[in-house]
Amino acid sequence: MGEQTAVKFPQEVIDEYARLGVDLPALFSAGDLGTRMGVQIVEASAERVVGTMPVEGNTQPYGLLHGGASAVLAETLGSVGSMLHGGSSKLAVGVDLNCTHHRGARSGLVTGVATPVHRGRSTATYEIVITDEQDKRVCTARLTCMLRDLGGNGAQG
Repeated sequence: MGEQTAVKFPQEVIDEYARLGVDLPALFSAGDLGTRMGVQIVEASAERVVGTMPVEGNTQPYGLLHGGASAVLAETLGSVGSMLHGGSSKLAVGVDLNCTHHRGARSGLVTGVATPVHRGRSTATYEIVITDEQDKRVCTARLTCMLRDLGGNGAQG
């Protein structure tokens, strides 16, 4: 658990960040928490971010996927989409996360798909749908990120 695979980014986005000296796949990894939880981002663009997370190791005392684990997956995917929307001159900072848990999951992988609800100049909102291996909805989340201007510092800010 926690091993990262290469994220698939549009080449023009990779090139934009490379010009700033930034390794985009490393920048948009699941981070320390996501890595410990086994989150893997498998597709990423401003229009759609897809990631997976194992249920094993992310359960609550009843053996069900922990709601907080679903929240981590949702915030990770929505934040990646927001950062890609904002581009290299913006930093996405989560300001609101809402999760509705529909059913439990006891094993396997869950998959989250983040799609934009709103992509503006100062905020971005993504809906994240998390499903189990039978494609049944486990959680629906919505994340809003504030897009902070980094000025002339690019993504290094």
